[in-house]
Amino acid sequence: MTSPRPTLKILAALAVAAALAACNQPKDPGYQGWVEADMIFVSPDESGRVTKLSVREGDEVKAGMQLYSLDDDMQQADLNQNNATLANARQTYERAASLSKTGSGTQANLDAAVSALRVAEARVNSSQTRLARRTGFAPVHGTVQQIYFREGETVPAQRPVLSIMPPGNMKVRFYVPETDLPKLSVGEEVRVSCDNCAADLTAKIYFIATAAEYTPPVIYSLDERNKLVYLVQARPLRPDALRVGQPVSVFLNPKTPVAEKR
Repeated sequence: MTSPRPTLKILAALAVAAALAACNQPKDPGYQGWVEADMIFVSPDESGRVTKLSVREGDEVKAGMQLYSLDDDMQQADLNQNNATLANARQTYERAASLSKTGSGTQANLDAAVSALRVAEARVNSSQTRLARRTGFAPVHGTVQQIYFREGETVPAQRPVLSIMPPGNMKVRFYVPETDLPKLSVGEEVRVSCDNCAADLTAKIYFIATAAEYTPPVIYSLDERNKLVYLVQARPLRPDALRVGQPVSVFLNPKTPVAEKR
């Protein structure tokens, strides 16, 4: 009768070998990256002094919500002047139209009165638009990221008063070596890891660069070729769980053991 001990020894040896293989399995350090966002900058058309700031950094805003107001003395004066010009143009037109009906006026005078009336109306509309734009409104839903000018400060034309970060504009940027490019494709989901973050964070790749970063000279060796890296960008599926500027690690295979952080 065969003793069961050799069989037990073989099974024990196989178990030990499997454990050692698991311990020796290379751990994936991931691709190092960071979190960025495409900000929306809200700017006035003309320079002016900030008279009211309705939000603070970190506030959540919705599209159409009032953000700030600028002094409007000059714009109001311009509107008043154009309204007066429009009133005179209307009187001139009505007089020319009345004379034209009775045959006392000429067609040239009526045409000139119509033209002057249209110009005056256009200038009033322009003044009203300039006056309305002294108040800034949120163009999108998002979070106020940074305020650049506060109440009492003068903001130049086309300079942003504040910036808004829409949740959908957050992205994860990371670089991969040339040899790993075949492993990635647009639309693929990757796992995102960061300090004290949830364990189930993922992002979807939407951009893979076609040109290498930090490209060596045209003539290079095979060793230098392996140093080429390509930018990849992915949209996080839970942007509220990440912060702009936060360093992250990106993993293609969620089942690969993660290297321990030092």
